[in-house]
Amino acid sequence: MKFLFGKSVLVLSILATPVLAQSTPCGGSFSSFLKGVRVEALAAGYSQQATDAVLNSAQLDPKVLSRDRAQGVFKQTFLEFSQRSISSYRMTNGAKNMDRYASVFDRARREFGIPAEVITAFWALETDYGAVQGDFNTVNALATLAHDCRRPHLFRPQLLAAIEMVENGDLDPATTTGAWAGEIGQVQMLPEDILTKGVDGDGDGHVRLKTSSPDAILTAANLLNALGWQAGEPWLIEVTATRNVQWNKSGLHTKLRVSEWEAMGLRARNGNMPSGRAEASLLVPQGRLGPKFLAFRNFDVYLEWNRSFIYSTTAAYLATRLGGAPRYDAGTPDQGLNDAQMKQLQKILAARGYDVGKIDGILGARTRNAVQAEQTRMGLPADAWPTPSFLARY
Repeated sequence: MKFLFGKSVLVLSILATPVLAQSTPCGGSFSSFLKGVRVEALAAGYSQQATDAVLNSAQLDPKVLSRDRAQGVFKQTFLEFSQRSISSYRMTNGAKNMDRYASVFDRARREFGIPAEVITAFWALETDYGAVQGDFNTVNALATLAHDCRRPHLFRPQLLAAIEMVENGDLDPATTTGAWAGEIGQVQMLPEDILTKGVDGDGDGHVRLKTSSPDAILTAANLLNALGWQAGEPWLIEVTATRNVQWNKSGLHTKLRVSEWEAMGLRARNGNMPSGRAEASLLVPQGRLGPKFLAFRNFDVYLEWNRSFIYSTTAAYLATRLGGAPRYDAGTPDQGLNDAQMKQLQKILAARGYDVGKIDGILGARTRNAVQAEQTRMGLPADAWPTPSFLARY
C-alpha cells in the first residue's frame, strides 16, 4: 500500500542538480523526452551502457497515470482504513517477523534508534511483509511519471537514480517491478532513497529490498532516522477524555505539553502518560466521540514517510499494537459526510474564503482546519469532524 505523497518524494535529490532537473521539459513526445533525459544522464556521468539499458526499454504506462489520478483510499475514514489494514494476519506475522529477525531489529535500534514495532508496522502496511510488492515495471512507472507534467521534478531524478541502480547491479529494467509510483521492495522505496539510505543488512555487498528482509529493515531504519526520529521518545498514545476538552486545540497545528493536556482531563488509556514536559498534539481523526490520541514529535516522521493523515495515524497506531497496546476504543463517532457531501462542503468553505485546496471530497488538513474554524465560529465543539448536521447549517 503506497500513496503518492509518500516518503520518497519528500527526500530531495542529491544526485541531480536543479539545472539538470529543469533541462528536460515534461510532456510532449515521449521519445524526445527520453532523448533529453539521456543527455542529462550522460552529462551527470552515468555510463552509456546503463543509460541505454534504462531508457531504451522505457515505455509509457497509462495504468500508472490512472492510479495517480484516482487515489480513492484517501477518502476512507480512520476507522475504515485502520480496521481494514490491521488484520490478525498482520498482527500474528508481525510478531513472528520481529522474533525471526530479532538480531537485525536490535541492530536497527542500536545504530538508528528505531524500535522494531515501528519498522514492522510500515513493513506490514506497505507490502504484507514482502508478499505484495507490486507488479508495475519500475522503469516504466518512473518514466511515465517523469514525463507527466503533474510532478516531473519529483520523478525525473528517480529515473536517473534507476540508471545508477542498474550500474550497481541492483535493478533490471526488464524484470524489476514494484508499486505504481516507482517504489521498490518490501518497504517500498524510490531508487533515490535506496541509493542514499540503503543498508546492506545481509552482507552480500548489495542493497536489495525486494529479496532481503535484513536490507529492508535496516534501510527503513536509516531513512526514519534521517527523517528526524528521536530515539527513546514516544510517537503516539491513545488517551481518554475524563471531561470536556478544548476541542479547538485538537489537530496537528497545536502542540501543548502533556501536563497541559492532563489539566484538560486527558488520561492515557493504557499505562502512563509520558513526561509532563513532552509536547504533543491531540488527534481525533473522527471527532471527539471517536478514538483519541496524543501524537508526539516522532509522529512528524510518519507524515514525512507518507503525507496521508489517515495512513500515518494508522501506521503509528499499528506500531503501538505491535508493541503491546490494546485495540483502540472506537467510540461512537457521528456519521461523516459522503463524497458528494464533502465536495459540497468544500465548495461552501472555499466560497467563504477558506483555502481547502482541490475540491476532491477528501477531508485533508486544509479542509479540517476550515471546518474547525467554522465550528468555533458557530459555537460548536470544534473537533474538525464535519457531519451532515454541520453541513445542514449552511
